Amino acid sequence: MVEHKEYIPALKYDWLTKVYDPVLQFTMPERKFKTALIDEMRIQADNRILDFGCGSLTLSIMAAQIYPQAMFYGVDIDDKILSIADRKMKSARVSIKIQQYDGGRLPYPDNYFDRVMSSLVFHHLTLRQKYKALNEIYRILKPSGEVHIADFGQPSSALQRLGFYSVQLLDGFETTNDSLKNALPRAMTDTGFLEVKEKGIFQTLVGTVRLTKGVKPNKSIL
Repeated sequence: MVEHKEYIPALKYDWLTKVYDPVLQFTMPERKFKTALIDEMRIQADNRILDFGCGSLTLSIMAAQIYPQAMFYGVDIDDKILSIADRKMKSARVSIKIQQYDGGRLPYPDNYFDRVMSSLVFHHLTLRQKYKALNEIYRILKPSGEVHIADFGQPSSALQRLGFYSVQLLDGFETTNDSLKNALPRAMTDTGFLEVKEKGIFQTLVGTVRLTKGVKPNKSIL
């Protein structure tokens, strides 16, 4: 049995988990920004890809359907949403190795993945948890490996700021205030990632989703 550390379910309350996918599809252009995230990763046939906080597995399924020869993994702390993920994976007829973990050390060796992707996870984490997660992502990435994150960032307009209040009311202000400050890119740089750049901006009914990329340095050339 996995001993969970404190975490916030995808829609804060367990009973809302089963409606996570419909809510996401209604409130934002989910497929549009996830397709953009996948395009930015430039996945190769032999790549290992981890979906950090994979949730219901939409992002991984989309990527696996486009790049069937790559190896996909998904990890999440929430056993209920992983049950949904398993059903979706089987229905989509793709192969993704999904695993539950306790929110601490990721269950993978050092320098294992070519890419790590994550969608709408980091706004659930406190600043300390963000740094901890990024350190783990850094550890499991190969040198020159990349992390690609889609998450709420600084609102692009007053209307977007107003919409983001709904996310804050649901997920809590402690973690989501970091999004208003665009804290994620700085945390990525502080963790050691290079070439931290914003790769896309998407307006939604509930705030501004920003795509951010970082690269683990290739220490062999330093």
